[in-house]
Amino acid sequence: MMSTRALGLGPALRSAALKPKFAQVAAVRRMVVKRGIQTNSLPPSASQEILNAQRLKRPSSPHFTIYQPQLTWLGSIANRMTGAALSVLLYGYAIAYLVAPTTFDSTHVIELVASLPDAVKIAGKTILAAPFAFHSLNGLRHLSWDMGKFLSLKGAYQSGYAVLGATAVTTVALVLM
Repeated sequence: MMSTRALGLGPALRSAALKPKFAQVAAVRRMVVKRGIQTNSLPPSASQEILNAQRLKRPSSPHFTIYQPQLTWLGSIANRMTGAALSVLLYGYAIAYLVAPTTFDSTHVIELVASLPDAVKIAGKTILAAPFAFHSLNGLRHLSWDMGKFLSLKGAYQSGYAVLGATAVTTVALVLM
């Protein structure tokens, strides 16, 4: 009796001993009875159609209709988007400079920007400064994660809000330069 108490088997053994006999027989009968299953051979084209129909019914990942938006995955998506946008701008300008170096040299670019109205300059600087600031600061956040800091849920949210606040301040500072 001591060994069943040490293992915690007492309640399980008592319930098995007190279980009605017909329930035990029915459980054994369910395991022994074999059910007939009918299978059909399908040509490969039909199986491909069935698979494609099943894929259309699957939810996308992450399933946006059931998950509540969270700062962590919104920040991750924004980091990827800003990185891609900045890369496209950099490589686009580099290719344009290689194709027409006299049109895209620094003197022509400065003259073009100087001829624009002030509202367009401020809007353009904001459009460039905000993704640059966010991507740079969020990169520092990721480096801190690599060092093992801010990995708790509270730390992830604190660093996320710090990145958003610092992005706003840095964007304003860059635009006012």
